[in-house]
Amino acid sequence: MAKRGRGKPVRRRDKKGGPGSGRRKPCQYCRDKVEQVDYKDVATLKRFVSDKGKIRSRRITGTCRRHQVQIARAVKRARELALLPYVNEGGRDDNPRRERGERY
Repeated sequence: MAKRGRGKPVRRRDKKGGPGSGRRKPCQYCRDKVEQVDYKDVATLKRFVSDKGKIRSRRITGTCRRHQVQIARAVKRARELALLPYVNEGGRDDNPRRERGERY
């Protein structure tokens, strides 16, 4: 067997709480004991969609895997039925096209 460097054991640094530590938010749907996410509940679904119209991730919303899949399916279905917009009005950039290399 090969020996390690100086005979000292390798120590791993413990996380002392920075970003990402702490308790995870409980899933809103699991807490309320909701079995199926309703695509017609537009007010609730709007909380899971960003300003630009993107579906927010589990890390941001705090939902469990099962309900996040249902939320994504419900948002897509609500968009198809014109209950939710695909892109919100604030998400469009009305600036004229910039030339290459030009920065603001």
